[in-house]
Amino acid sequence: MHAGTTDHPSDPGILGRAAELGRLDRLLGAVDGGGPQVLVLTGEPGAGKSTLVDRAAERGRDRGLGILRVRGSEGEAGLGLSGVHQLLHPLLPGEGLPAGQREALDRAFGPDAARYELKLDQLSLCVGVLGLITEAAARRPLLLLVDDAQWLDLGSVDVLAFLARRLEGRPVVLLLAAREDGVPARFDRAFPQITLGPLSRTAAGQLLDAQPDPPRGKVRAEILQQAAGNPLALIELPRALARGRSGDMGAGGAGGATLPLTARLENLFAADLPGLPAPTRAALLLVAAAGPARLTDLMRAAPELDVVAALDPAERAGLVRVADGGVLLRHPLVRSAVYHAASFHERRQAHLALAAALAGEPDRRAWHLAAAATGQDAEVADALAESAERARSRGGYAAAATALERAAELTPAPDLRARRLLTAAQAAMFAGHPQWVGELSGRVGGMTEDPRLRAEASLLGGWALGVTLRHEEALALLLGVAEATAASAPGLALGALSTAATSVYNSGAPYYRAELDRIGGLIHGDGDPAGRAWARSVIDPVHERPHLARHLAEGLAALAQDESLGNLTALGGATWILDETEQAVRVLGRTMDLLRRAGSAGTNATVTQALALALFENGSWTAAQDAAHDAFWMATEAGADNVTVGARILRATLRALQGDPASARTEATQAVRGVDLRRSLSLQVRHRHAMGMAAFVTGDHADAYEQLRATFTRDFRPAPVHYHASLYYLGDLAAAAVRAGRADEARTVVDAVRQDLKPDPSPRLAAVLHRATALLTETDDAERHFRAALDDPATDCWPFEKALAHLDFGEWLRRRRRSAEARPHLNAALECFQRLDARPWTERTRAELRAAGAATATAPAGELTPQERQIAELAAQGLTNRDIAARLYLSPRTVGYHLHKIFPKLGITARAQLRDALTQEDQG
Repeated sequence: MHAGTTDHPSDPGILGRAAELGRLDRLLGAVDGGGPQVLVLTGEPGAGKSTLVDRAAERGRDRGLGILRVRGSEGEAGLGLSGVHQLLHPLLPGEGLPAGQREALDRAFGPDAARYELKLDQLSLCVGVLGLITEAAARRPLLLLVDDAQWLDLGSVDVLAFLARRLEGRPVVLLLAAREDGVPARFDRAFPQITLGPLSRTAAGQLLDAQPDPPRGKVRAEILQQAAGNPLALIELPRALARGRSGDMGAGGAGGATLPLTARLENLFAADLPGLPAPTRAALLLVAAAGPARLTDLMRAAPELDVVAALDPAERAGLVRVADGGVLLRHPLVRSAVYHAASFHERRQAHLALAAALAGEPDRRAWHLAAAATGQDAEVADALAESAERARSRGGYAAAATALERAAELTPAPDLRARRLLTAAQAAMFAGHPQWVGELSGRVGGMTEDPRLRAEASLLGGWALGVTLRHEEALALLLGVAEATAASAPGLALGALSTAATSVYNSGAPYYRAELDRIGGLIHGDGDPAGRAWARSVIDPVHERPHLARHLAEGLAALAQDESLGNLTALGGATWILDETEQAVRVLGRTMDLLRRAGSAGTNATVTQALALALFENGSWTAAQDAAHDAFWMATEAGADNVTVGARILRATLRALQGDPASARTEATQAVRGVDLRRSLSLQVRHRHAMGMAAFVTGDHADAYEQLRATFTRDFRPAPVHYHASLYYLGDLAAAAVRAGRADEARTVVDAVRQDLKPDPSPRLAAVLHRATALLTETDDAERHFRAALDDPATDCWPFEKALAHLDFGEWLRRRRRSAEARPHLNAALECFQRLDARPWTERTRAELRAAGAATATAPAGELTPQERQIAELAAQGLTNRDIAARLYLSPRTVGYHLHKIFPKLGITARAQLRDALTQEDQG
């Protein structure tokens, strides 16, 4: 898309891309801070993505940035971490890194990586890569360029996504380009994105007229129509015309069959090949089959061929570029055209030759042998399975799943084929790709009659469906497996039942809870007490809570014998749903430790969201915010829609409670866009609560009431919309009802819930019910309910809910001219609200205290809080954000947030000024 004129003055030669070039400029400027540091560039093949990537490299060099590049290759898409290796090669081995990070990089990329048997977890590798980039950026700001990302191996995509989310505060920017229908799932929604659409007719005409032999008249109009604004087609079609192919093109444009633009371009590139010498075509085919082609590999693969001389005509024709010991094709479509223009026999011979040349690289050799296979081949399948095991031992679950999927296709024995496909699905689950898990597990049933394998495949398929919010389909599979195997394989049945319990809870439908109960009764034996505790807890956590204590105790006791991921996950959920919140935080935190060591991105998202909810409820709001943020990113990458929605709803709730109702509403609305909440009642009521609290904070009590009222049915005898989650919003419903003048209607809800909760609700639910009753009671009997809501020390586990009760009671007392009694309650509420940064409630409590005759101090705007002072002092000593975070049990992101507020308070702009600023403050 280069030409002699331009609409971007500083970029002569690029037409029709002024807006996109401006975005690149802003991206490069972000290396100095300010603005997004990641940009995703998409477009159809030939849209000019590589041209803009090249231009970004030129501009980056002009700015003095270091450039690291990787270009995806279809031929290496199955080789774990090949893309990251290409990107990092100039920086390896990372001698200046800490030993642990250097060891992780050496395991993944060192000379013995293919034979290394020690397990490398994904997190260690990602942290090592981040450390390597950070170290390099400290010497010179970096521009990371990723082209043809649609062909990167999934392991590299995972590492790049981890890196992209942690660039803040580092002088590094990332530009990733991919075909619009092939943007890696880790990048398709999470980062700013621009799409290179078709050129305007004016720009397309200018580009066409700038070609060496510009067409005229009708042919020109025909090319413009056929090119449809694709820059590469506008460049290539005139070349085809100059070679005398106008008749064929004209026939197509006159109403003959047309092909998709990408297919037209691939066929166009193939038309160049017949005119090249036979040795050149043979060398090009080797290049196309090899992916990123090293000259030494090509020479070993074709010893009878002078590869360098053979490639000369192709290089002169502009098809390839030979440099730095490698061969680069002009465009990926050239590779596709060359490859598919050859016969299968020719392609097979090329792969066999490359396999022979790569005898010392077992992973690449296995893939070439697989590409050359003419049918099922046990030896090649075994080689790929071994390659998968090596990838998995290094934490490369995505590469392992890819290799196992192909190995299954080549495996002659049906049961082994099914088993390998099932193992591929398990690896895909740990890699965090539920849609892929569903596809792989769905194929197992057609390969084997083994009931055990079919049941395990259904279990994985059910997990994938549940994670993607398809609860009804998930439960049809999982409950079916549980019932079918209840007698023959009770362990498998319990596993299916435990997995089903998550969808049963999220669905909230009474029918599925009844089925969970019925099928659970068919499974006998004492196996998997943790899974049984979770399943039983989901059925009726409110009324059966006293009886469930035994199951919970048995499950927790089992942890002493087997602290497995399954046990921890199940018990984390069970303790949370039964209002053992502090225990839930401990168990779920331990689960996260185990998951990080295993590098299991797929299940991390679900557990992280559960941990975020527990942290929110027990008053650890900063940690909850961090966990919700992490859960959202993990889920976005994994395609775990249930967590993507849930994490955003929690973030919206926190924003509302901390005084940002506008962004809370925006976040909550965006979270559920396109989601049918009728099929996920837990998310439905949580969304209503977030919207209700956002309205309450703005003073729109009527809307707040309507939103919160919608968490209960409109029946004559109201019932919770979600049998568990709705109950905890009863106090907020009552508070909104009083202010909206709807107390009578709210009373019917509270009365119905009170009758249903008898005789023994949890201390938390009892306190919520007493607070709601007190707020709606117009007589002095309200005092008894307020005190009941506050007197049980067990409710200290839920500080925000208790602080609300203190505030409500303090207001009630003050209005009855009992200000001296009110002040202790108001002070207790204020302390909690200030700690949680619940600004709307802080201001309301201060106003009540002033009305009650108490003096309330407000810190000057420029004064540091105790935590800010502590962070500032540590930073002044030279500690990094990560060091400070470890010392104060915060996240590095939270430390950075506080420093962002500290600098303007102290009137400084750089970390180096902290020591002097703190000294001056002390003297002042």
